[in-house]
Amino acid sequence: MGRSTTTSSTHAAGTSTADTADTADTADSSTAVSAGAGHSTPAPVPTPAPGSTPGSAPRRRAAFALLGGIQITLIYTLAATTVPLPRIAHDFGLQRADLILLSAAYGLTFAGLLLLGGRLADRYGGRRALTAGLALFAAASLAAPLAPGAQALLAARFAQGAGAALVAPAAMAVLRALFPSSAGYGRAMATWGGLSVLGATAGNLLSGVISAVLSWRWALAVPPAVAIAGLFLAPRLLPGTAANRGRSLDLPGALLATTGISLVSYGLVATDGHAWTSVAVLAPLAAGAALLAAFPRIERQARDPLLPLRFLLDRRRAAALAAVALTACGTATAFVLFSLHFQQARDWSPLRTSAAFVPFAVVLIAAGRAVRPLVARYGPRAVTAGGLASGAAGLGLLTLTGFDTGVPYALGLLPGLVLLAAGGAASFAGSAVLATEGVAARDAGLAGGVLNTAMEFGPTVLFALLLTLGDDAASLAATAAAFAAVALLHHGRRRRRARP
Repeated sequence: MGRSTTTSSTHAAGTSTADTADTADTADSSTAVSAGAGHSTPAPVPTPAPGSTPGSAPRRRAAFALLGGIQITLIYTLAATTVPLPRIAHDFGLQRADLILLSAAYGLTFAGLLLLGGRLADRYGGRRALTAGLALFAAASLAAPLAPGAQALLAARFAQGAGAALVAPAAMAVLRALFPSSAGYGRAMATWGGLSVLGATAGNLLSGVISAVLSWRWALAVPPAVAIAGLFLAPRLLPGTAANRGRSLDLPGALLATTGISLVSYGLVATDGHAWTSVAVLAPLAAGAALLAAFPRIERQARDPLLPLRFLLDRRRAAALAAVALTACGTATAFVLFSLHFQQARDWSPLRTSAAFVPFAVVLIAAGRAVRPLVARYGPRAVTAGGLASGAAGLGLLTLTGFDTGVPYALGLLPGLVLLAAGGAASFAGSAVLATEGVAARDAGLAGGVLNTAMEFGPTVLFALLLTLGDDAASLAATAAAFAAVALLHHGRRRRRARP
């Protein structure tokens, strides 16, 4: 029962968001992504694989629904263990540090391998890379609910992240072929940006419900069902893109980026159970930092770099990626901290804990639909700034009253959750458009890898860094301050561009 309920919810979410993106693709490809952007340069139309075209409007809607459902499932998987963590700890006899590592394992490999996944998608074609990634993701996802112990579950989560790191950027490469015009792709990205936070919300809500009714193992049975369906439908619905086999993979850069990101993330996660001065923390942090410091030099010397530095030197894109990472961090921080707070401090059941986030999900879906025309009317930068400001207000309210068990839920938590949901939807929609503006079709996988890396950087590295503050309220307050700072950055850049 849990599997079918969640799968249908995921598919419905993808279907409901497909309509706007599909109709947008009828616009002239020479128009800007949005009326407020003004400066966008149309990206070259990708070359479809032989015998493969985007197809009719109903076929595009079905294809977008499939891609959206897959993206939601990838992020669902990231959050699927959040609410059931206490039950997993009870079954396997885990301590808090073990739970933190288990929760972060999927994100560690997901974030660390995304850049390589993006380049693989560009080199071998989006649909082919998507299929290969789904096969790995499905196999690992089948192993997770069947895990006999904590080590097997941890290994399955690491493998899931590796598969997801190939699927996520490949899906965006296929999306670029599905909506070849700049206007259609831009509006599709405004929808796509909200799917990740929707997936995180689904992971927290549905995993709690399924765990309460059945078991946490059934909550982990959702991803393989979606992955297997994706493997069956992808060849039938998705357009192919031409492979760029002349492009090298830059394996030294991939090794440096993957190992560096993973070591830094692990070192930050380890601070939950070890002192900052301990070898368990300092060794991975120092090694990871050294590898990441060497990464730019290797990339400058590479014939075909994994991440061309010009891609990040665009200040609009850099600011957008910062907004993506911060928004993902803010929503993940609120979900994790309050999921534990509800069950530990207020003694709520997993089912009641999930119910507490239902208003968040409702507002998120409504805001996601409402914000797309705002991106077209006011521009993605204004929408991003407004979303971050709303998120900062929501996190501020949660900091002041959310952890006080004497304050009722409706007064202490609900207003902050509503503001955070509305702000997160707007921020993701606007920043996803900004981060992918003007990207050449041959770099669609790279853009997908970078965007998803920012999404995973927030819930892993930034979240782990916030945990080092040692106090839940302080973590939320620091996140709110960062939201406000980045909102001012986007607002200031928008005003400077508006001057004659």
